[in-house]
Amino acid sequence: MDSANGTKESISKLISELNSAKMESDVDVVVAPPYIYIEQVRNSLTDRIEISAQNSWVGKGGAFTGEISVEQLKDIGCKWVILGHSERRHIIGEDNEFIGKKAAYALGQKLKVIACIGEKLEEREAGKTFDVCFQQMKAFADNVLGWDDVVVAYEPVWAIGTGKVATPAQAQEVHAAVRDWLKKNVSAEVASKTRIIYGGSVNGSNCAELAKQKDIDGFLVGGASLKGPEFATIVNAVTSKKVAA
Repeated sequence: MDSANGTKESISKLISELNSAKMESDVDVVVAPPYIYIEQVRNSLTDRIEISAQNSWVGKGGAFTGEISVEQLKDIGCKWVILGHSERRHIIGEDNEFIGKKAAYALGQKLKVIACIGEKLEEREAGKTFDVCFQQMKAFADNVLGWDDVVVAYEPVWAIGTGKVATPAQAQEVHAAVRDWLKKNVSAEVASKTRIIYGGSVNGSNCAELAKQKDIDGFLVGGASLKGPEFATIVNAVTSKKVAA
């Protein structure tokens, strides 16, 4: 549910589907509607599912026309925010340092963060996948004081909305490398506790194979989250692990 999709009518239908869906109890479920629908979603969605924003401002609110502050998000019931999504990086032009500062501010205000990383197709083809992901991780690590409220989301840019999915082996390889980076650069405890979730054309038919991978702790779901029953299938694919979906 993380994109500029939806109308009041379509969101009402989706909320109804989510409210009636059977979701296993040992999975954390979070949805990220567009800002203008957050209150509608919060007022009618089951408490079983927490609410995230898709982005937030880098510091305290003020004269930043068109931006939404962390304080405002908390005021309307958000528990989470997605930061560093590839569309923010590559279409809007946010750089690593700016995103790292956003994460630090949000966490300091007690908002949990879904921290996105991922490489473009030309970077993967040039053998730079790890370099790019590690640079993005470093910007988070340089700014974040504690990792208890951070979920890392690996989203290969070439797999977002394209129908191309990283194979389970490709995704696992990067997840394992990111976990190893955390171990070497933050701590072994943070590496073992931090959930690393996969995003990139996840759907009801490929989620089970991805979920079996040792270091894939859940999913950040795009288009498939607009269909309630399919979203529930994805949530339930990861029941053996604690997950943000």
